[in-house]
Amino acid sequence: MTKDIEALRDEIVHEPDEAFVESANVTAFMEEYDIADYDELIERTTTDIEWFWDELPDYLGIEFYEPYDTVRDDTDGPQFSEWYPGAELNVAHNTVDRHGALDSETRNRIACIWEGEDGEVRELTYHELHRGSNQVANYLESVGIETGDTVGLYMPMVPEVISILYGCFKAGAIAVPIFSGFGVDATATRIDASACSVLFTGDGFYRRGDEITLKDAADEAIDEVGHVEHTVVYDRLGASDDDGIEIPWNDDRDAWWADAVETQSDEYETKSLDSDQESMLLYSSGTTGKPKGIVHTHAGALLQPAKEVYFGFDLKPADRFFWVSDIGWMMGPWSLIGTHTFGGTVVMYEGAPDHPQPDRFWKLIDRHGITQFGISPTAIRALRKQGDEWIEGHDLSSLRLLGSTGEPWDPESWLWFYEHVGGGETPIVNISGGTEIVGCFLMPMPTQPLKPCTLGGPGLGMDIDIVDETGESIKEDNERGYLVARDSNPAMTKSLWGGDERYLHEYWSAFQDPPMWNHGDWAQKDEDGFWFLHGRADDALNVAGRKVGPAEIEGAAMEHDDVNQAAAVGVPDDTTGTAVVLYIVVEEGVEETEGLREEIRELVGEEQGKPFRPREVRFVDEFPKTQSGKIIRRAIEATYTGEDLGDMSSIENPEALEGIEEAR
Repeated sequence: MTKDIEALRDEIVHEPDEAFVESANVTAFMEEYDIADYDELIERTTTDIEWFWDELPDYLGIEFYEPYDTVRDDTDGPQFSEWYPGAELNVAHNTVDRHGALDSETRNRIACIWEGEDGEVRELTYHELHRGSNQVANYLESVGIETGDTVGLYMPMVPEVISILYGCFKAGAIAVPIFSGFGVDATATRIDASACSVLFTGDGFYRRGDEITLKDAADEAIDEVGHVEHTVVYDRLGASDDDGIEIPWNDDRDAWWADAVETQSDEYETKSLDSDQESMLLYSSGTTGKPKGIVHTHAGALLQPAKEVYFGFDLKPADRFFWVSDIGWMMGPWSLIGTHTFGGTVVMYEGAPDHPQPDRFWKLIDRHGITQFGISPTAIRALRKQGDEWIEGHDLSSLRLLGSTGEPWDPESWLWFYEHVGGGETPIVNISGGTEIVGCFLMPMPTQPLKPCTLGGPGLGMDIDIVDETGESIKEDNERGYLVARDSNPAMTKSLWGGDERYLHEYWSAFQDPPMWNHGDWAQKDEDGFWFLHGRADDALNVAGRKVGPAEIEGAAMEHDDVNQAAAVGVPDDTTGTAVVLYIVVEEGVEETEGLREEIRELVGEEQGKPFRPREVRFVDEFPKTQSGKIIRRAIEATYTGEDLGDMSSIENPEALEGIEEAR
């Protein structure tokens, strides 16, 4: 890491424009409630939790069918708080019905701009979305789906996924999004755990110019575990045509989308549901055992994304919101619900970020006038390595805010994103939370100054702290510790699917007096009040009594011109307790030599200190990653040590583990 970049880590590099601050949604909120500055905003919304979440529905224009009796019932403690008891509402009413109904003034507003990898572009109005989601709801009822039944979404990224999601909400069904890149075993695990009797899927999708079939994997997964009685197949690749691709077919179970859904009535009366009625079952990978089924309610899954998109990403009526995601990852439903609550426009892209060339996203931003662009740090690192020339010639001036989530940044990649994509004036709203809260614990307000890599501070209405092993707060000591929530919020998972025991163990067992939600992240607040993450607490490298996050080791290694990607893990060592082993993906055309290994070791030691100089540097072609681009370090570590890999259903490229095992 160059000295200039290292120095910038602790410097404020973004100061918001005064006109932007004055026009921001969060500024209007502060003026409404006579809140003087950011510190008072965070203090008031995170300490007077019930006041904030009581004011929020009216302020954001959330519509309830029946009002709530009280904002929260926490008789059973924060672990089992019930939010808005007595209330009835429906996510779909707020995201599509009121915007798309025939008598609505906004029915012809664009709800989604979709671009396929092959260049096809479709626009979906709110009225079309309203009709489509009504047809889905009618189909679900026609096959016996009732309130509380589960419905699987193993779909390509096409606009119809929005109709399916909202159609499930309308009918009171629990939507179970499944990542379209999952293989048979991972898909079967989720179908089995959720016991869904209806599965929406597609014949396939396009990826890097190839036709990737989906229906065959769906069939194999169904055959492996059963449950599914009805499969609805969307025709993306032309399989329904006589001269289209061939896919497996079961006449007793399968139906084309055009036959099953598009023949249904486009009128439907959306169900009025209890505020704590389950809306989604989102799966998150566990360290061991089966994936965790995260249960979200209609109230929580509506209010949290709406709050964050409106305040954190300053959504305006003319904005076009694009977050690189899949419906099977939390950020997919989050983007849709958060944007559509306000009648906004979502941009959706089907394919790979570098197909046919590395400027695909820059073309998308230019072509569609995208205003908010969210992406993972891993994806930006990969695009940065392709060279600045791919951005040149594309007009990115429509961008008002940049977003990121998923993992810690390295300063150079953050600055590249800020300067080259954002033009040196667009704030990066770097957020962190998780599937468990369908939103964020940490989130900068767009009106804040920013240091590279910062997450700003606690999200509005989120009582967040940093504690040591004993549960004592250390955030004001500027020390690294465990990121915890001291109180509940409406979007916190109701429990885990299948029972409370694992839920309590996973999130509430580490700190019990008082009870605190342990999120598993390693966090720090610096002397200027900026919050940072240093990776997962269980990924932290404790070498000779000194802890460092793997992202810092990796960032140092990646400053070498020949290094494309890096992954650091800790392994047992007789002398220091833990030693660093560093896996490297080199730039194309670079030779993997002993000299290069030594150069990387010395560079890391020079930047991070001799104790953190890698004991070994190993070369590989790729890292095991999740669908959201996160490196699965525990899989790398377990492969090195020979331990049980645990749940690997979230891995997008399982073949990468063979390369890790063979690396020397």
